[in-house]
Amino acid sequence: MDYFFEERENLRFDFYDVDSKSPNLSKHDFLGQMFCTLGEIVGSQGSRLEKSIVGIPGKKCGTVIVTAEELGCCRDSVLMQFCANKLDKKDFFGKSDPFLVFHRSNEDGSFTICHKTEVVKNTLNPVWQAFKISVRALCNGDYDRTIKVEVYDWDRDGSHDFIGEFTTSYRELSRGQSQFNVYEVINPKKKGKKKKYVNSGTVTLLSFLIETEVSFLDYIKGGTQINFTVAIDFTASNGNPSQPTSLHYMNPYQLNAYGMALRAVGEIIQDYDSDKMFPALGFGARLPPDGRVSHEFALNGNPQNPYCHGIDGVMEAYYRSLKSVQLYGPTNFAPVINHVARYAASVKDGSQYFVLLIVTDGVISDMAQTKESIVNASKLPMSIIIVGVGPAEFDAMEELDGDVVRISSRGRFAERDIVQFVPFRDYIDRSGNHVLSMARLAKDVLAEIPEQFLSYMRVRGIKPSPAPPPYTPPIHVLQTQI
Repeated sequence: MDYFFEERENLRFDFYDVDSKSPNLSKHDFLGQMFCTLGEIVGSQGSRLEKSIVGIPGKKCGTVIVTAEELGCCRDSVLMQFCANKLDKKDFFGKSDPFLVFHRSNEDGSFTICHKTEVVKNTLNPVWQAFKISVRALCNGDYDRTIKVEVYDWDRDGSHDFIGEFTTSYRELSRGQSQFNVYEVINPKKKGKKKKYVNSGTVTLLSFLIETEVSFLDYIKGGTQINFTVAIDFTASNGNPSQPTSLHYMNPYQLNAYGMALRAVGEIIQDYDSDKMFPALGFGARLPPDGRVSHEFALNGNPQNPYCHGIDGVMEAYYRSLKSVQLYGPTNFAPVINHVARYAASVKDGSQYFVLLIVTDGVISDMAQTKESIVNASKLPMSIIIVGVGPAEFDAMEELDGDVVRISSRGRFAERDIVQFVPFRDYIDRSGNHVLSMARLAKDVLAEIPEQFLSYMRVRGIKPSPAPPPYTPPIHVLQTQI
């Protein structure tokens, strides 16, 4: 099945004892069922989830072990280099300007261009630069499928002259530099006309190197943990929490915008964190007993241990602190970003990655400091998600997102794009169907995380740890009675 990090993919396994050939399930004995998400399976150690089977009241139904494995056949890329010898001269005054065009064959026998080399000027013995292409693009993962290569002489007006062609396959190319990978370039028209025609030159494979692209799941399988931290905006512009107009209003019948954003993102990320303990912070409030203003306080009231258990624990701490703190200001992001960056800076070996979710009503007060914090954090294993709630103008947030212009501070640019911003109002379903809008919100804010994660690991040259060995069930020795 297809896997999407940013979606909650619910699974149900039903177990039956087959009693007959009937396709009707009611004709067989129900043994129980198990519910989980695909994220839970891949997020478990070694992508192996062990869970109790339930469904028959008062009965232990046993356990089920589910393992997930990513299909890897098409994750390879190839680095290849070619040269040619004694190509036909096509230009009247000078030598040819040759280039190669690679085509993969399709199921119906047609061909699709998948790569063009650069043009090497004025030579009949060109050496082209090495190029990288995915195996999927080259032959759709089918090693014996025909690959057609055409050789052209480049012309300025676009009417490139055809020199000749040859065919090969991934399997042939994978033999590397050898006598098998020297190809005669044949021009069928010339061959038909000239009796003594041998070829229009030769093309030789100089090198062939397979590179397997590692995926996000390779790291998760190897034990990398995603640490999720939440930061909530407690500034006075949110409105008095006891009033229905407030963004923090605690409606007994439905979640407010803050609660929806927390739950939407948290429920997906919690599958990738083995201990399910999340630090939850608040900013922009006056704290009891002395009314000091804080921009990084623990929602559970314990600064030494701001961890809450699961997304339910985060929600509980959020509701509790709404009753005890006084909404104040200003709206400063830098302290919570620096808080997570301190942890991220201490774990640079690829074993942990940090995601900070900031939920805010908007206008940011410490823009310069926040930009500086983001530029510094872009070197660390972390990503920042900002969800803007309420009707404010979020121009500053778009700037932090860095999708259009890479964010910079004092002339230094962010090493990579680590911020994803979305305005919550885009997800309020007109029909009031909040479940749908939460799923869409999660999808949009989390979609960039795997690529941000991989860009950090690639730049640092961090390879995934090997996955733990596959599970082998214990062998029960049968005791025979004498």
